[in-house]
Amino acid sequence: MSFEFKQKLPTPDEIREQYPLPAHLAELKKQRDKEIRDVITGRSNKFLVIIGPCSADNEEAVCDYVSRLAKVNEKVKDKLILIPRIYTNKPRTTGEGYKGIVHQPDPEKKPDFLAGLIAMRKMQIRAIEESGLTAADEMLYPENWGYLSDILSYVAIGARSVEDQQHRMTVSGFDVPAGMKNPTSGDLTVMLNSVYAAQHPHSFIYRGWEVQTNGNDLAHTVLRGATNKHGQNLPNYHYEDLNLLLNLYNERDLKYPTTIIDANHSNSGKQFEQQVRIVKEVMHSRKLNPDIHSLVKGVMIESYIVAGSQKVGDGVYGKSITDACLGWDASEKLIYDIADYE
Repeated sequence: MSFEFKQKLPTPDEIREQYPLPAHLAELKKQRDKEIRDVITGRSNKFLVIIGPCSADNEEAVCDYVSRLAKVNEKVKDKLILIPRIYTNKPRTTGEGYKGIVHQPDPEKKPDFLAGLIAMRKMQIRAIEESGLTAADEMLYPENWGYLSDILSYVAIGARSVEDQQHRMTVSGFDVPAGMKNPTSGDLTVMLNSVYAAQHPHSFIYRGWEVQTNGNDLAHTVLRGATNKHGQNLPNYHYEDLNLLLNLYNERDLKYPTTIIDANHSNSGKQFEQQVRIVKEVMHSRKLNPDIHSLVKGVMIESYIVAGSQKVGDGVYGKSITDACLGWDASEKLIYDIADYE
């Protein structure tokens, strides 16, 4: 066999039992989940800002960042809901490079999945305790959902995962919003088919069980730009793109037409400073058209304490070791600018 079975890892139930979410934080999550759900369903006019590091590689820096975010949240909470990005799994285009805290709790050491699962959960709980903000994460591995299902208030499905049947079916069992990104090809039909699948019930095999889901009515689209056959980045956040998506939504029987604009990745051509301009253009488009205002319910921003990125081992506190991010000062100002648009 080409598989080497190294060790059996604890189940999600076992990890949750060892590192439980305290009751007062579970209640806080319940309240946050309702607030976010009300935005997706149109009961609330607040705007979602999903913001934070490309990857959550260091507990101290991540919790520092999220605590800063909490102070800003207090000033804008009448208009915005800030959802910190605490992304603990990092997809890699070629399979090379740092893959997130679940793989490597210490980016300078070898992979350790048992320590990674524990580090992931402890960091997420600490972040809520210190900030009062429940987070977003990317579901790179569907079978890992249970390790954080009682903690997260938002889940993203990446451009490379959105076409995968297991991801779609697993999302159909979530009780929190799930943003389904357009694939790297930019095909909006694929993205909308993924939302349709996630919004409907399914029977399938999951972690050795036969399971039945009810469908997740909070599944929605995320526009992150595309890459054409020549390797060129094609943005899809412009007014015309939003109008096109709105028309495609109107042709389909989908609940709560919603999109979130990812301001980085192919939309920015990975020029992280452009996120400021992109977000402002999106906010302007919302002002121009009430239908687009109803459709676009949030933005995603990659942001950390120190602007840019570094190599693993460089040791700059609060600086991304994966994709480059906006620095704190620019991020804070951008949040206030978003609130002013609202």
